[in-house]
Amino acid sequence: MEGEKKSPGCREEQLSLISWNIDGLDGDEQPERARSLCSYLTEYSADVVLLQEMVQPYMRFMHRRLGDEYAFIEGGQDGYFTMMLLKKSRLRLLDHHIVNFPKSRMMRNLLIAQVEFGGQKLSLMTSHFESCKANSAERMRQLRQLMKMMSRAPDDQTVLFGGDTNLRDHEVAAVGLPGNIVDLWEELGEPEKCRYTWDTRANTNKEIPFKCRFRFDRVYLRQAGVDGVPLLEPRSMALIGLEKLRCGMFTSDHWGIYATFSVTHT
Repeated sequence: MEGEKKSPGCREEQLSLISWNIDGLDGDEQPERARSLCSYLTEYSADVVLLQEMVQPYMRFMHRRLGDEYAFIEGGQDGYFTMMLLKKSRLRLLDHHIVNFPKSRMMRNLLIAQVEFGGQKLSLMTSHFESCKANSAERMRQLRQLMKMMSRAPDDQTVLFGGDTNLRDHEVAAVGLPGNIVDLWEELGEPEKCRYTWDTRANTNKEIPFKCRFRFDRVYLRQAGVDGVPLLEPRSMALIGLEKLRCGMFTSDHWGIYATFSVTHT
């Protein structure tokens, strides 16, 4: 809280995160959109970047632009896949692996990385859940698997997930979140300006005959469960990618999420 006195020896710093479905599958105006993506990532300089719908041409372009600053972790090689970028000066990669969704028909999986940040172990996760209304059952199955993986992570690790879940609110309600996992948007008071990350009323990249708005992209947090481990407290959330490019398109058909957390070391 503002004005709250911190105990002697207490040290606070900030962790920043971007989660964004970049729509790499859309070939329209791809060079300008890729340049725009890199410009956003450079401008915000987030510690952790979680991307969905990555494709090889985008990845090669980003390596040239951002490879000195970020370590790249790929959630696949073929078609489209997820990817993490970790700022080399701020985080140290300890390990990473992929958990497949066995019943996915869209090559979807869960990318997990264990990192060290300021002496604290973090487990970072990203995914692109099954798309389209008809695949609700599989999407809810993937949410259940994610919640299980987050809940079962070691107690000395804080867990952060960001990704394109394609979830509808009623699906989340049907599955339910464990008591120790919070939705960042809800935790920050459900700011209306950050509610819809896929909004065909405002974003005209896709020629869709009907207008709809969904909170497809979500960030989940599970705090470490042991004493003495620094806490990661949500501080802010904003949507990015809202500016139309000179080509007439937006960087993606999704807005990106930029979030910050305070990390208090005692």
